[in-house]
Amino acid sequence: MTFRLDVIASLSDAGKPGRANEDRFGANRTAAFVLDGATGLGDRQFMTGFETDAAWIADYAAQRLVLELTPEVEVADLVRRISADARQIFDATAGEQPRYAWPAAALAGLRVTQAGLQFFGLGDSVVYLLHDDGRTETFTALPDAFVREQAAARAHLSRLGGIGASGSLVGDPQTLEDLRASRAKQNTPGGRVWSLGLVPDTADHLAQETIPLSGGATAVICSDGLADFVSLYAIYDAGALIRRAATAGLGPLVAELRHLERAVDPDGLQYPRFKQSDDTTAMLVRVEG
Repeated sequence: MTFRLDVIASLSDAGKPGRANEDRFGANRTAAFVLDGATGLGDRQFMTGFETDAAWIADYAAQRLVLELTPEVEVADLVRRISADARQIFDATAGEQPRYAWPAAALAGLRVTQAGLQFFGLGDSVVYLLHDDGRTETFTALPDAFVREQAAARAHLSRLGGIGASGSLVGDPQTLEDLRASRAKQNTPGGRVWSLGLVPDTADHLAQETIPLSGGATAVICSDGLADFVSLYAIYDAGALIRRAATAGLGPLVAELRHLERAVDPDGLQYPRFKQSDDTTAMLVRVEG
């Protein structure tokens, strides 16, 4: 069976007015994906022409994926090439830097190939899928990421008493030290997180899954900012989130999310997180047989 993938709607919103949006999304005739640039933890920015190094890697990878991710291409091979080329570009500008300063991004996407519908991903971005028969599925390369991050954020929030006026815990020296130690392990054999960045071996850890379809399906592909509706706030499950996106639209969903973050729990004490508001990107996608 040959399937067709169409993007119904897309939206990307910075977590804070005036702050860089480090998310990107992209699509071509057979694939759609979201990239979530990881908040930079270095002392300075290196890549010019972008608001942050994280925005640069997300943008660079998105452009390459749109152009080169055809049905005949192996996603892992393309991820390997993108990572190797990005490493050369970054090193030429930045020189040798500690690993915690290397830019990286989470990835989640869907593509249609001769083998059928396929999920691919790295890090904590998510695909929620609603089959026309009512079944729902969730796909992410790092299913335990949300529980782990909430536990880590809760520990720092208990010590600091809340997120505070800055809107982020990263400005706290101890929090920054812990986050840097964790980031330095990313994309290493001793770490547990693999993301799209400067390490070609990431390709060996790309999550991929072929999804059996007996009919059509609707999906939301999103960064962890929107996935918090399911994993942190527990306002929606996968099916309800997709139905809400399909009926009300992505804009009202993001407005609802910002209300939770900024009005209901601005200090993160009820819903523990490292930032008051995260960049939020989503695509509403339809797959037809």
